[in-house]
Amino acid sequence: MAEPIAQRGRKRRLDAERSRAAVLDAAIAVLGQQADASIEDIAAAAGVVRQTVYAHFPSRTALLGAVVDHLTAETASALDALDLTTPPPGEALRRWLEASWAIVQRYPVLLSPVIAVAAPPADEHDRHRPVSTQLSELVRRGCQAGVFEARHSEAWIISATIALGHAAGQQVTAGRLSPEEAGAAYRDSVLRLVLRQSIRDDG
Repeated sequence: MAEPIAQRGRKRRLDAERSRAAVLDAAIAVLGQQADASIEDIAAAAGVVRQTVYAHFPSRTALLGAVVDHLTAETASALDALDLTTPPPGEALRRWLEASWAIVQRYPVLLSPVIAVAAPPADEHDRHRPVSTQLSELVRRGCQAGVFEARHSEAWIISATIALGHAAGQQVTAGRLSPEEAGAAYRDSVLRLVLRQSIRDDG
């Protein structure tokens, strides 16, 4: 008995989705190790041919854009899963910083220059939105509780936190610090910057 047309169509869609996911996962893994990896390298890692990659992503730019979108969604999902309202603001910030760096360690491609190229400057704000929105709420709570430095504006704290994350990543990329060392430096630097002097002394 012939397979129903609708069933064949669903199977083809599922196969296509699995193939696309395999290419995307391979791109994230390969580009995290080799920024100038070719489409052929990515196809080989995904276990497909070059033409299959282009069937899902018509250009390298499209593939890199999909990588950025995927990692942005993964970052938002991981940070949204954190409980940042129950613990005191200082502890909540520590959790946020450690979770943020854990994402970088999980996806080394986030430190790759290909990400900066893939996301135009005009899209930088949108790319950081999942991070900055949650961080903004946390910073506001810490300032209202008198735990964070009130002399620093909310916008400045957020910008400085993101900038320190980039600086930590650059140190890893340059081979000056291990991911663990950079993560600790990132966490401790932000906490020293944000927490009030009396809170730091007590801690």
